[in-house]
Amino acid sequence: MSKEGVAASADTLLCASTRLLHAGVPALRDGTGPVNVPVVRTSTVRFEDTLTHADYHRRRAAGERVAAYGRHGLDTHRALEDAVTTLELGHRAFLAPSGLSAIALVFLALLSPGDHALVADSVYAPVRRVDSTLLQRLGITLEYFSPAHDDLAAKIRPTTRLVYLESPSSLLYEVLDLPRLAAIARDCGVMVATDNTWSGGWFHQPLALGANISIQAATKYIAGHSDLMQGIVVVDSPALATKIATAHEALGLGIGADDAYLSLRGLRTLPVRLAQHQRHATEVAQYLQRHPRVTRVFYPALPEDPGHALWKRDFSGASGLVSFEFRDADAAAANAFVDALQLFGIGASWGGYESLALVAAPERLREHSRWTSTRPVVRLHVGLEDPQDLIADLARAFAAR
Repeated sequence: MSKEGVAASADTLLCASTRLLHAGVPALRDGTGPVNVPVVRTSTVRFEDTLTHADYHRRRAAGERVAAYGRHGLDTHRALEDAVTTLELGHRAFLAPSGLSAIALVFLALLSPGDHALVADSVYAPVRRVDSTLLQRLGITLEYFSPAHDDLAAKIRPTTRLVYLESPSSLLYEVLDLPRLAAIARDCGVMVATDNTWSGGWFHQPLALGANISIQAATKYIAGHSDLMQGIVVVDSPALATKIATAHEALGLGIGADDAYLSLRGLRTLPVRLAQHQRHATEVAQYLQRHPRVTRVFYPALPEDPGHALWKRDFSGASGLVSFEFRDADAAAANAFVDALQLFGIGASWGGYESLALVAAPERLREHSRWTSTRPVVRLHVGLEDPQDLIADLARAFAAR
């Protein structure tokens, strides 16, 4: 048996971090090969003859992952797809130009005019923009609900085709009981998709907990360096892969080989980076808990967090996102606090090595149906800087306002 064959047969015995490091590694040819998959850029694929050309199109139409055109991707893309499929414990992965395009792909692939979807009310805010500007024009109805408080079974209609979740939720990090929600949806014949960007796919495996689709903005933790835009959809079955593949092809979605390479590089260090993000974020969250000007800290790894028990059951760690609610400040004071920070940049994204801060828009908070406070909330992405330096920066900003 070849060295590759031995590794493949023992794959199920390997730790997750080891599997991730070896997923998508190029095979040896003529006894040698690169450690990393080369960047293979092309717009055109050449064929030996017309029979080969026709055969590739036939194989692709049958669902095989072969490239008949540059947009379909070559070695670099396949390696990233394989690695993310391994990470998410899925069947197949699809690459998209951004996290939002990956989300739109799922809705467009699975929903038709007249269909109904149930969407967690605390999802990534641009989902509502996809709804209002695109899906409604197509005659698709999205209904927003609170997964932790509303009766999911009672909300499912005969036309419901999809339950769309995000756990933990955006901004306030509400942890959902995914196994329970997925079981309800499955009993009603409804598919479940969930946004898994918060965990980077490393701390949480939704497909193993009953979801059918896991979506990530690889822009965030997978890439890890704030230098690319990318989305990834991972599905749990061949039948679902066929549906997503059909829409993926029709929409002309694809990414550049260089971006695929950068994400693949980021994946190799994902476990190490996320462990560091968690250590630093936990220190910052604990500091904020003690601060007299903070009334509440949102971070599921804290024992006091309402979602802590579910997080402890279904997650293996926490990322670098921490939000907190001021005790005695208005919007102007919250903005002044963020402006006074020196080590935290002001930016809407997260997942890179750098720390970021942003005041949560009140209209975004109000989308959480159970949110009634009028106090400002600041979202922090705690990066890889020394946590004591970050805490000192926060202390200066609190003192300055």
